[in-house]
Amino acid sequence: MLKALTWATAALAATAVHAAEPTTYQQPSAEIRAVLDAPALPGHALSPDQRTLASIATRRYRNVADLARPVLRLAGLRIDAAASSPQLTVSIEALSLRELTKPDAAERVVKLPAGGGFSALRWSPDSRHFLLNRRTANATELWVGDVATAQVRQVKGVKLNTLLETSVAWVSADEIIALTVPDKRGPAPQFDAPSGPVIQESMGRNSPERTLQDLLQNSQDAALFSHHASSALRRIKLSTGASREIGTPGLYSKLEVVGTQGALITERLVPPFSYQVTWRDFAAQVELRDFNGRLLRDLGTIKLKEGVPVEGVITGPRNFWASPQANGAVYWVEALDGGDQRNKVPFRDRLMRLDAPYQGEAREVHRTAGRLSSLNFVDAGDRAIVAEFDRDRLWISADLIALDGAAKPQRLQDRSLRDRYADPGQPLMRVLPNGRGIVRVDGGDRLLLAGAGASKDGELPFIDSYSLQDGKATRLFRSGATHYERPITLLADGGLLTSRESATEPPNLMLRSGAGFEQLQALTRHTDPAPQLRAVKRELVKFKRADGVELSFWLYLPPDYQAGERRPTLVWAYPLEFTDASTAGQVSGSGSRFVQLAGTSPVMMALDGYVVLMDATMPVVGNPKTVNDSFVEQITANAKAIIDKAAELGVSDPQQMVVGGHSYGAFMTANLLAHTDLFKAGIARSGAYNRTLTPFGFQSERRTYWEAQDVYLRLSPFNYADKLKEPILLMHGESDDNPGTFPLQSARLYQALAGTGGQVRYVVLPHESHGYSARESIGHTLFEMSAWMKRQTRDPRAPK
Repeated sequence: MLKALTWATAALAATAVHAAEPTTYQQPSAEIRAVLDAPALPGHALSPDQRTLASIATRRYRNVADLARPVLRLAGLRIDAAASSPQLTVSIEALSLRELTKPDAAERVVKLPAGGGFSALRWSPDSRHFLLNRRTANATELWVGDVATAQVRQVKGVKLNTLLETSVAWVSADEIIALTVPDKRGPAPQFDAPSGPVIQESMGRNSPERTLQDLLQNSQDAALFSHHASSALRRIKLSTGASREIGTPGLYSKLEVVGTQGALITERLVPPFSYQVTWRDFAAQVELRDFNGRLLRDLGTIKLKEGVPVEGVITGPRNFWASPQANGAVYWVEALDGGDQRNKVPFRDRLMRLDAPYQGEAREVHRTAGRLSSLNFVDAGDRAIVAEFDRDRLWISADLIALDGAAKPQRLQDRSLRDRYADPGQPLMRVLPNGRGIVRVDGGDRLLLAGAGASKDGELPFIDSYSLQDGKATRLFRSGATHYERPITLLADGGLLTSRESATEPPNLMLRSGAGFEQLQALTRHTDPAPQLRAVKRELVKFKRADGVELSFWLYLPPDYQAGERRPTLVWAYPLEFTDASTAGQVSGSGSRFVQLAGTSPVMMALDGYVVLMDATMPVVGNPKTVNDSFVEQITANAKAIIDKAAELGVSDPQQMVVGGHSYGAFMTANLLAHTDLFKAGIARSGAYNRTLTPFGFQSERRTYWEAQDVYLRLSPFNYADKLKEPILLMHGESDDNPGTFPLQSARLYQALAGTGGQVRYVVLPHESHGYSARESIGHTLFEMSAWMKRQTRDPRAPK
């Protein structure tokens, strides 16, 4: 019998008036279990040469025993020390290969040996081989596969270290450089007792750090982190398996080939470390090395990100990139506003360039009005796409720039972050012989842009050809309304590869060809793994709240629903902030999608007879600086409009409505119960309820607690525990690793409600993080949600 909820139940027994409950995992109804345990549809990976299709079946759920493996929590990491890997990886259960355009050809099944979990499929640049990792009880191994024969073999003597970086650098199609456990690494440090007190000091310097988890606590933690995260550069010949350690071991956090220069750019964490931020914000030394690990040039230091304003950046160099093209130039970003978003300046960032042979001073090549957020190199010419973000307007822009300054920037995108209707799509990429990705350019001047195609009629995915000469986009393909068809790539022979599905047909790969891509050939033939789900009726419902802001929800009706019935209803939502009402009302999703349910999806409640209003829009509209001043009023207006619309449709009993959400949605749920009487009960999973415990901002809130104390206090349901009288189910992962949602948040709200006469049930899931992944935990979560619905509303399937 599996043990579960042991200490959580003990805590309940100590503080609640009810007797302790059985400490075993419970399962949801047979209807939900059948869907929960149905096989998942496989995923696919296309080789760089577009000829070979890999079908990948991954393990759908973990066991709680997997989560219970010993783990170290250091510098924001959950470390499986024995395997030198992160605690959680996605395991491949089955893998097969075949020619893409020959669906009737026999698949080449890759026989994966037992004894460990395989993961991380990576193609060689020439598409002749692929790499896999295998995590065992005491190592992460490297395996290489042959595409032609589908045979795999272990590269002997190689133990990967994937804690800080999972990429490999391709020296050639047959040779890589990977990060491995150093040959001469000794045993981990052992500490019988503390060496002294933990001391931190801040003498008048502002250091407004967000509330983070799993941070280093003392010098002993720092020593353990250094030991386990240190890796060596190892050069490996795939055809023979021969390998050798090169250079000097260090805390390598980045490894990338530099063009065709026979060089690598590496980033190496350097002490002193921080007790306030995670490893991603530690100081790092950026270096250029040859393929034998020898240092060519020290490119500078990325500063430790402490004492930086909220949503600010460090001063000095940050975000290094190396060109994948022949020139091998190295780029980085520097702030022009002191790293402080509050400073009013014409330009916030500048892009710097250093050319081979990497001597002398770098030169500035571009400036951005917003914060530079990404750099993608473009095929054909010395060009790149630079994206920037304006925090004050929640605005994103993207420019095509000439990295040699030969032409003026060309604006490719300029829109509100929330304006999905205006999204022009993302450029397609291709893989170079050095393994690096680059934005694809067809015909010398055409970008291929694939997008979700959000519209008032739902998502209609598309692919456009964008001319760099005249800045005009030509639509090559757009999904129809009866099927949801997502373009994947344009093939070398002119065909279009898509993924096509409908409300009743599972996603399958299709090859479109001919004029206008009208000819259609099925490349895969996946069948419905859970046909009983097709009896759940799904519909997009659009409406307005009292002030005219447009809202929507996806209505799910149970399989046995009869027209005219008013059933108990679960409303599941997540608040989002918008700068204007027009973008707040935009529709997401598509009625032509094939519904697949897994994990803790609230839609599962429809299988137990409840009406579910999923993804009910919960916009909060206003100036980004002060939008939370009206948070409670706006979510209240949203909730009232949602309830009224469901009642108008005749599907919901407005007196039998339960509201729920996860993370920020849980925060919303508790606030609605604390400030309104609209709902019969609530379900809050992994939320934060006391904003004084997140004093340097939360979600989109930029002000600190001391700058907006009234807002922080009012938006803390903990402060209204004596007024929160509707029943609430609190659930939380015992090992939640999300910033701000410490398990303490739910524990303290439970204690406050229990101490003031509230109606509350508190469930802690052992070993789970912010999202629940063990099959036992997922089943128990759905059991709790369904039982709570029955307990607080009427059972829709009970005799009347």
